[in-house]
Amino acid sequence: MKPTLLVLAAGMGSRYGSLKQMDGVGPSGEAIIDYSIYDAVRAGFGRVVFVIRHAFEKEFREIFTPQRFGGGIDVDFVFQETDYLPEGFSLPADRVKPWGTNHAVMMAAGTIDEPFAVINADDFYGRDAYATIGDFLRSVEGKKESYCMVGYRIENTLSDFGSVSRGVCGVDQKGNLTSMVERTAIERKEGRIVFTDETGAEQTLPEGTLVSMNMFGFTPDYFAHSEEYFKTFLGENMNNPKAEFYIPTMVNRLVHNGTSTLRVLSTAAQWFGVTYKEDRPEVVARIRALVEKGEYPASLWK
Repeated sequence: MKPTLLVLAAGMGSRYGSLKQMDGVGPSGEAIIDYSIYDAVRAGFGRVVFVIRHAFEKEFREIFTPQRFGGGIDVDFVFQETDYLPEGFSLPADRVKPWGTNHAVMMAAGTIDEPFAVINADDFYGRDAYATIGDFLRSVEGKKESYCMVGYRIENTLSDFGSVSRGVCGVDQKGNLTSMVERTAIERKEGRIVFTDETGAEQTLPEGTLVSMNMFGFTPDYFAHSEEYFKTFLGENMNNPKAEFYIPTMVNRLVHNGTSTLRVLSTAAQWFGVTYKEDRPEVVARIRALVEKGEYPASLWK
């Protein structure tokens, strides 16, 4: 069995303006997403499913073809739109924001029947992260409610140019998730890593604290759990134009009520991404260094 990679890319059009102008951070103009697919292929993934929007479907399909990736992985597409809601619900007139990352995952229900990983389209997770999550997903084939995520050390996920938000994870002695709390305004200040809590007070996060960077692994039953709880979420938040149904929202519920376990996997990889435009030169330099070390060829697909 080969696991599938589900790539959350519905926001790419708004981020890049034009998909054909996706930021080339690799030495041959590769975007971060190219490195994700490359790592997934060599980690044994058999298919990539992109979650996109109809507004840029034609352009996206022209770029992300199986031929682009050397024919080494099958490519499929599903769509996330704000009016894709369960029967009995209709889109509020003032709703502009998408319904969140877990709503995006739900769009692949009926398309994915095997264990699958979820990633953000514009985050660089690293070769070892894909190898680690791929091994886990192959180990849970045919099982239910056995999930995972790749945890990154908080100090390896910060930006030098501003604060970030991260899902801070609690982990038990067996390596299973006990909690995931979204923390905002995380930054390094005077040698400490700090965040702002719900009361506005500044708190310290110890180095080594594990955080989620939205790299999860699920068995297909996750879709049914999500669809069921999404109705409850909508009932409680339909009139809140800013409410979003995030993956950690769903994961926390399933872990807390004992439905599922979620193993927190450790990785030697370091995450990086372009949170701020000033981060870009560092991303380019880090990819160049990985190429020079032999982790990646100078041209991924040639």
